[in-house]
This record gives sequence, C-alpha cells and structure tokens, in this order.
Amino acid sequence: MKLTLKIWRQKNARDRGKLVTYELDNVSEHMSFLEMLDVLNEQLIEKGEEPVAFDHDCREGICGTCSMVINGVPHGNDHKSEHAHGTTVCQIHMRRFKDGDVIYIEPFRARAFPVIKDLIVDRGALDRVIQAGGFVSVNTGVTIDANAIPIPKNIADQAMDAAQCIGCGACVAACKNASAMLFTAAKVSQLALLPQGQVEKERRVQRMVAQMDKEGFGNCTNYYLCEAACPKEVSANFIARMNREYLNASVKKPEKVVPR
Repeated sequence: MKLTLKIWRQKNARDRGKLVTYELDNVSEHMSFLEMLDVLNEQLIEKGEEPVAFDHDCREGICGTCSMVINGVPHGNDHKSEHAHGTTVCQIHMRRFKDGDVIYIEPFRARAFPVIKDLIVDRGALDRVIQAGGFVSVNTGVTIDANAIPIPKNIADQAMDAAQCIGCGACVAACKNASAMLFTAAKVSQLALLPQGQVEKERRVQRMVAQMDKEGFGNCTNYYLCEAACPKEVSANFIARMNREYLNASVKKPEKVVPR
C-alpha cells in the first residue's frame, strides 16, 4: 500500500522543528510500524538525506522505548481499536492502516520531555522521580524464600498491576496537563503495597511527589487519558491510592523535602 507520512523533524531542543511530508510506496501490511520507518530511513539514506531519528530497543512491547505520537495518540494506542489497545508502537502493524492513509508522527509533547532530535525526547525526568524514592533502601536481611512472607493474593495482584508500568511516558503525553501522576502513583504503589516497602513509605511518597513537581509535570484533573494511553493498562485507581498515601504521610510524618 501507499502511505503519506507527515513526520516531525527537529534538529535539537533549540530548533523550532516542522512536519515534513514523505511518500512511501509498497508498504507491506505485515510490517510493524518501526519496520515501516526503517524502510523510509533506508530510502532517505540512499538519497543522501538525513534519516528520521526515533527511539527503539526490544521491539517486543516490553521496554516502551519506541515512544511516539501517531495521529495524535501516544503509541498510536487507540482505546477503541482491538488492534491497537494496550500496545507500544513496535507492536502496531501496518495492517491497521489502509492504502492512501495519511499518518502524522510526532514526539511526546511535554515541557519535562525536551526534544533531543526528531521523534526522540529526553525522559530523564522520570528517572529522577524514581531516584527520589522509588526503591527500598532499608536492610531487609539475607534473601529469603518468596513464600516466607505471607501476602494476601489481592494485595500481591495489585502490586503486580502497578509494577507493570514501564516508564514510557505515554501517560504524560496523553494528559492535557502533562501530568506524571499515573507513572509516579504506580511506582509508589508497587512498593507501598508490599511489606518490604512499608518502612519508607511516608518518606518515599513525599520525596517522589516533590521531585515530580520540580520536574515541571502538571497535576491530575481526572480525565483518565493517561489510563487510556498506557500500553500496560495501569489503572488510574493508583493515583487515588498515592493521594491517600501522600495525605497520610503529610499528617503523620511531614518531611521537609528538598528535590534533587
């Protein structure tokens, strides 16, 4: 099939950037979206032109590195489509599109995600939120058998649901406020739900929320676009859990937090 691609090209964070149109013919419906971009780049290189820069790693829907906005939707994750719901870009195949389609491809848009080049953005802000408290640092002793600490199944299931977050930033790109609440809530909840994370839970949530605010992410206004765009379908219910954790920590054990 023949496609018209309108791709955002930007040299660096200081460049204004613009949409550039490319015509691509003989696209197989069996290609993945990234394979289609590979074909485009091969043609650009043959013509002596600059290839389109985009992130990718596992290409198996695991890492979330392949983050981009397709036709206005992060990861092209159309909540109404059975073929593109709960997927990353690399798991979208060209059979989803039709001959003659025009496809808009852009980077994630957020102040906290400055553009590095073309479709690649710097998502280091999410790493710094994790560094602020998304870990267990207390001495838990030697490694023990996994079944030695009884954990109710519903609690274990919730912790695993939160731990599915891959930190791709789709929730930020989908939110009109560029909020990182779903990401931060998932990282807070996966530890706060388990016994090993209880000791530091007050300090953890206060520090991670403070760092999130420092990075310039917006606040949550309950539009649930984050949940719809999440390739791992992390529930927005974790945001409510984090808010409760934060309120309890602020009353019970307030801490003067200095974000990194």
